[in-house]
Amino acid sequence: MKTIKECYKIRMLALLMCLALPLQALACKDAVVLVHGNTATPASWDNTYAHLLANGYSTSDIYRPDWGSKSCAACNNHSGSEETPVRQAIQSALASSCTGKIDVISHSMGATLAAQQIDKLAVANQVDTFVGIAGAFLGLKSCGYYPFNVWSSTCGSAGLSVGSPFLDSIYNVPLASKVYSIKSYIDQIVCATGSCTVGGVHSSRIANEDATFSYALGHFGLQTDTAVKQYQLIQ
Repeated sequence: MKTIKECYKIRMLALLMCLALPLQALACKDAVVLVHGNTATPASWDNTYAHLLANGYSTSDIYRPDWGSKSCAACNNHSGSEETPVRQAIQSALASSCTGKIDVISHSMGATLAAQQIDKLAVANQVDTFVGIAGAFLGLKSCGYYPFNVWSSTCGSAGLSVGSPFLDSIYNVPLASKVYSIKSYIDQIVCATGSCTVGGVHSSRIANEDATFSYALGHFGLQTDTAVKQYQLIQ
């Protein structure tokens, strides 16, 4: 027979365990995958990375794949070696996420590359939020219109020419439970020809998105200067 003191200890231990459960639940966050743009590096996410860490994320919650050539922007596309680091990061994030889901924040060509890998892996139902920043989901007019496009890998059939087979393949595919775009009308890449739209729609917008947000920022400022908004969108 247990003494009164032993029973008290058992009850207190059970109470402490119950109190700890909500704290554990609060600590559990979706893993986040940050996909950089053409010729960029994971360091381009430093502002977002720091903001996530300051708001309760751990380094093990955040994945920053490094993909593509850093010296030849025209060489990169959405086929082959560029795919592998992004695909592996998504798979690793899903395997480690304590919620079983992930959030994906992506910039520029990394946005279309991330969308492609979500589609190829058929994991849209495991992505809670997808944020595409300064992407070219409808193509770059500076690349021309496929098949009369600029002759480079970035603008080719697996690239960002308007109407390319690649862009057609990811148009309107499921990406996440919530999908957002962040765009600018002074984006020096997406709006390089003086027009940001394709068929009257801003090229950075994503089919069936939940909302879009515009900023008076350049192509790279959209990534570095919207860290707070990015964080808010994945909560």
